Amino acid sequence: MSQPPGTSAPGLTYAYKASLVGSAHQFALEDDAIVWQAGRRSGKWRYADIVGVRMSYRPMSMQTRRFRTDLEHRGGDRLVVMSTTWQTVTLMVAQDRDYRAFILEVHRRLAAQGHRVALIGGIGPVIHTIGLAGVALVSIAIAGLLARALATHAYGGALFIAGFAALFGWQIGGFLACNKPRPYTFDALPQDLLP
Repeated sequence: MSQPPGTSAPGLTYAYKASLVGSAHQFALEDDAIVWQAGRRSGKWRYADIVGVRMSYRPMSMQTRRFRTDLEHRGGDRLVVMSTTWQTVTLMVAQDRDYRAFILEVHRRLAAQGHRVALIGGIGPVIHTIGLAGVALVSIAIAGLLARALATHAYGGALFIAGFAALFGWQIGGFLACNKPRPYTFDALPQDLLP
């Protein structure tokens, strides 16, 4: 690594721990390349060799505001940048400001290169469609259970089912809405996929 994170201007370096026991993933933006290190692996990717960027929303039970950006190299390799870092067994910390500044600077530098980069927001269309189909099936099942509970005057059960449906809709519906597959441009990044 040419310089440790936190020693240069905001947005030029970034680091996170993907797991509690793993090494930190460190990134530094140079004039013509991104320098990275993840454990024993390290490298230097020229901006001109980055052919794709995918931004997505990836909540976890430990951190519901968790975002991910994948950078794809011309050779097929991929770098993952997460907006959270593990600190202890029970603590995953959001790094919203630093992550946002870094991702915006990556986009600015890629745009300045002037070469074609596939910019995609959300998850893959096949996974998204499967998710929507799953939500539809669960919704039909919940509606059937709710109707049955009301028909048998099991109002406590109906209330429980309604509460579960609201929680399910809020969690899964929010995930699918943020991760709707869509292209974006350098001058209009998807704000719902940035902290």
